[in-house]
Amino acid sequence: MMLVLMMLIERPSILLLLTFLLAQPCILHLTESSNNFTDQSALLAFKSKISFGPNDTVFSAGNWSTITNFCEWFGVSCSRRRQRVTALNLSYMGIRGTISPHIGNLSFLISLNLRNNSFYGFLPHEISHLRRLRKLQLSNNLLEGTIPPTVHNCQKLRYFSLEGNKLNGTIPSSLSNMSSLEFLNLETNSFTGPFPLAIFNLSSLMAIFITENHFSGTLPIDLCSHCPHLRILYISFNEFSDHCQIKGQIPMGIGSLKNLNTLLLNGNSLTGTIPSTIGGLESLQRLYLDENKIEGFIPEQLCQIKNLGELSLSNNRISGYIPDCIGNLNLLQRLNLSSNQLSSSIPSNLWSIENLLFLDLSWNSLSGPVSPNLRNVDVIEYINLSHNQITGNVPSIIGSFESLRYLDLSKNSFQGDIPQSFGQLKGLDQLDLSNNNLSGEIPKSLEANPYLKYLNLSFNKLSGEIPFNGPFANFTAESFIGNEALCGNPIFGVPPCTSPSSHGSRVKQILLIYIVPVIASLIIFAALVTMLRRDRQCNMHIPSLPITLPEVDHRMISYQELCHGTNNFCESNLLGIGGFGFVYKGILSDGTIVAVKVLNRQLEGAFRSFDAECKVLRSIRHRNLVKVISTCSTPEFRALVLQYMSNGSLERWLYAHNYCLNLVQRVSIMVDVALALEYLHNGRSESVVHCDLKPSNILLDKDLVAHVGDFGIAKILVENDTTQTQTIGTIGYIAPEYGSEGRVSTKGDIYSYGIILLEVFTRKKPTDKSFVGELNMRQWIASFPDRMKVVDDGLLNIEDGRDVTAMKTILSPVLELGLRCSEELPDERLDIKDVVTQINKIKLAILGNRNNGV
Repeated sequence: MMLVLMMLIERPSILLLLTFLLAQPCILHLTESSNNFTDQSALLAFKSKISFGPNDTVFSAGNWSTITNFCEWFGVSCSRRRQRVTALNLSYMGIRGTISPHIGNLSFLISLNLRNNSFYGFLPHEISHLRRLRKLQLSNNLLEGTIPPTVHNCQKLRYFSLEGNKLNGTIPSSLSNMSSLEFLNLETNSFTGPFPLAIFNLSSLMAIFITENHFSGTLPIDLCSHCPHLRILYISFNEFSDHCQIKGQIPMGIGSLKNLNTLLLNGNSLTGTIPSTIGGLESLQRLYLDENKIEGFIPEQLCQIKNLGELSLSNNRISGYIPDCIGNLNLLQRLNLSSNQLSSSIPSNLWSIENLLFLDLSWNSLSGPVSPNLRNVDVIEYINLSHNQITGNVPSIIGSFESLRYLDLSKNSFQGDIPQSFGQLKGLDQLDLSNNNLSGEIPKSLEANPYLKYLNLSFNKLSGEIPFNGPFANFTAESFIGNEALCGNPIFGVPPCTSPSSHGSRVKQILLIYIVPVIASLIIFAALVTMLRRDRQCNMHIPSLPITLPEVDHRMISYQELCHGTNNFCESNLLGIGGFGFVYKGILSDGTIVAVKVLNRQLEGAFRSFDAECKVLRSIRHRNLVKVISTCSTPEFRALVLQYMSNGSLERWLYAHNYCLNLVQRVSIMVDVALALEYLHNGRSESVVHCDLKPSNILLDKDLVAHVGDFGIAKILVENDTTQTQTIGTIGYIAPEYGSEGRVSTKGDIYSYGIILLEVFTRKKPTDKSFVGELNMRQWIASFPDRMKVVDDGLLNIEDGRDVTAMKTILSPVLELGLRCSEELPDERLDIKDVVTQINKIKLAILGNRNNGV
């Protein structure tokens, strides 16, 4: 020992080295503690600038205080090894205050999410110190001032959103140096001056939103030609001028954006024509060029964009005709060509677009009659052909458009009678046929439209008695003014009707006694002959033995049994029409009531879909999935025999006026849907993605238990193979990454679930016409600090006896869950297991309150 000590004394360098090695763990511990103390201090400084926080879970006792580890505070996430703050998420908390400059001391911060609060004041320059920052989400606050010019120091920033604030000044050109930027959202602020065009050259850019500001200048001629990954481009409602390089025209190079999913250039001052190169946007699904000064014709090349779902060219100076080929855009759901100078007639094949929901051709110079070959458009909800020069009769087939809610044919030259079939439009709430040359009587069948809120038949040549039952009790004289031969109730501003003449009575008597019975007998006889013929044809073509797919282990059902059970697939048994065929109600030989899904063999890929569907359905069984009883297949016929759901779809219960689900029923249905998704995602060796979850695919049995159906189009995810591009799903419910990148994953189903959850409790569709421009359902809900203001009035009326505070305690988490599930980025959405846990907790809370008499 003495020898060792003497050696250490003689060689002090060794002594120093030994001392350092012994002390190093203490030094590291002190350094780590110091860094942790820095993060804790920064968070407490951030909290000190909060002046109002209504949500007690954020800053409650024991939370956001030194009593507990800051890594356990609400909204704070830390790295496991170093215990440094990596994420701060206080979104949708209703917090009011300023953003402390100490935020810049969180040097390990990767994600900062403070959106949808009431933060005001300036955006601190110290944010530029966050060199590891990848996501900065400050949208929908009250921030003012400018963007710090040094923000480009955050070189790893990928997601940058300042939407919906009060920021002023110009955009710093240094943003174009942020080489990792993928998502830039500056819409709805007060930015001024020219937009830095160099930003359009960022090769990493996937989405850019700069709508509703005061930018000026011109669009570059090579707009985004260096953005190979660009999916979304929103440049709406600015002040881009019509001078300099391109004279305000849409750049010819726009067609090079092969991956672009959404293009919004509406509300600017763009001039010139729509370039023919626009046909090169092969991935485009939404195109909005409305409210500009665009001239010329609609180019035929527009019809090459096969994935187009929404097209709006309204409020321009476009002339010429509507191209016939527009009817080839089979996925089109919204078409708005209003307020232009279009002429000629409406192309007949426009009515063959099966998915069309919204059609507005008003305020043009369209002429000629509506096509006599008009076919039934099942899903269309809105038709506006007003302020044109259309002639001919009003097509009676419009009365079979069962989803139609709004019909405006005013200010045209329609003639003839108002079709009696309009009485079949049970969902119609607005009908305007004014300022035409219509004659004859007002159909009494319109009395069967109890939800008709607005009716305008003024300035026509109508005669006879005005009906007085049903919705007519709420109309005024303004609905009928300008028709000189009308009579009826004096409140309508018309004279009373005189009694019918004796001659008229005699004619009616003869008709009733002699002619009507003869006609009825002929009709009955013809019907019997037709049924016998169809039955013989059915027997001629039906194989004598049951035919089923051999790999499907279900009860064997023959084509003959299905034919008899559906009354030869009679139209009166038709339940609905889906993407791949028709669904009929049927009764099997043992008395079982079923739904028979018959595939349309004329549809491309229908049989291929059937075979793929059967392989998936063979092993799928769950209480909350529609049960497949059997399958039936011949060379020319294929069908699925499904469990019959007597209460129809969730969509029917949400929007039919004679139904209204209470609180427990709505939550229970969403619990059922969550359980079905959990089984599809996690209950099998391979995850099944539904891909098209929506209220019409959620069916209710006699006990209002929900069963998810139509998951046959779902794809089984194989490892490293999660992409498919065959279908775009349904607009409004489809996840953003599916539309922009074609990515299919279970997270897409979570997004659809979140949208449906919001829809169920607001009773508003995501495609509601009140959501225009950039405003969508999520943004609309988030704009209300008091979430009770968005809840369905019908639900609140049913639950009128329930305590208001209790209702708010229950409904706020429901809406919050919907918002979290429908986050724009897939990684920020919940997993289905967490969804099931949370929605179950909400249901238990409701049942607990109800049992306690609340």
